[in-house]
Amino acid sequence: MRSMLNIDFNGRKALVMGVTNKYSLGWAIADKLRQAGAEMAFSYQGERLQRTLEKLTADDPGTPLYACDVTDEDQLRAMLADLGERWGSIDAIVHAIGFAPRTAMEGRYIETTKEDWLMALQVSAYSLLAVAREAESLLSQDASLVTLTYYAAEKVVPKYNVMGIAKSALEGTVRYLAYELGKHGVRVNAVSAGPVKTVAARSIPGFNRMHEAYSAVAPLGRGVSHDEVGNLGAFLLSPLASGITGEVVYVDAGYHVMGMDLVEDEA
Repeated sequence: MRSMLNIDFNGRKALVMGVTNKYSLGWAIADKLRQAGAEMAFSYQGERLQRTLEKLTADDPGTPLYACDVTDEDQLRAMLADLGERWGSIDAIVHAIGFAPRTAMEGRYIETTKEDWLMALQVSAYSLLAVAREAESLLSQDASLVTLTYYAAEKVVPKYNVMGIAKSALEGTVRYLAYELGKHGVRVNAVSAGPVKTVAARSIPGFNRMHEAYSAVAPLGRGVSHDEVGNLGAFLLSPLASGITGEVVYVDAGYHVMGMDLVEDEA
C-alpha cells in the first residue's frame, strides 16, 4: 500500500530508534516511511523488543535490526559504522527514545533522586545529541532528524515529573543541533504529540483521566491518532519540509493554543 502523503522515499534510507510495539509513535512514523518506499533499519534494546521488531518487519525480512543501548556509546558507534558500510549514508533518523524510572513518576517531582534524574535526562535527551554526533559523518546533504516531545516540556503536567524536564532539555537540544547541522543542509525537528494511548503513556499515573480532560479542552474536541502523528513525522523528514528546522511542531488537536491548562486532581 502506498502512503496517502504523496511523499516518495524510494532510494532514501531511514534509521528508526525506540520502537516498542505497533502502537508506539516511533512505529507510526516508521510505517509511513515504509509505505513511501524508504529502506529501513531499526534499533532496539532487549530480546523482547527484538522479537517485536522481527514481527513488525516480517514482510521485509532483510531489514537490519540492531541491539543498541543508547547509554552505551560503543554500541551506538558500532551500529552506525555497520550502517555506514551497508548504506554509505543516512537520509532520515527517527529518535523515539524516552525513559524515566517508575519511582520518578509515582511521587512528587521534588522527591526525584539524583540517580533517577540523571537517568531520565541521559536516555531521553542526551541520547539525541549522541546519535546526531555519531551519525553526523553519514548524514546526506538533505538529511533530517525527528524526535518526539510533549507539552510537558513547557507547562507543568502533574505526574509527568522528571520526564517534563527531560523533554525541555530535548527541545533545547533540537534547536542547538538544528543550528550546527544546518550548515550542512541537515534539519532537526521535534513532533509534540497530544496524549496518545501508547505503552509509555499508560505508565504515567492518571493518564486516562488526563486523556479525557485533554479532549474536553482541545479545539477539535478529541485527541489525536497514531496515524496523524505518523503523517507529521514523515512530512518533517521529507523534502516537503525542506525549509523547516529547529521547530517543535504540534499535532495535538489544538490543545496547546488554549488558555486552559490541564489540571489533574491529586489522587
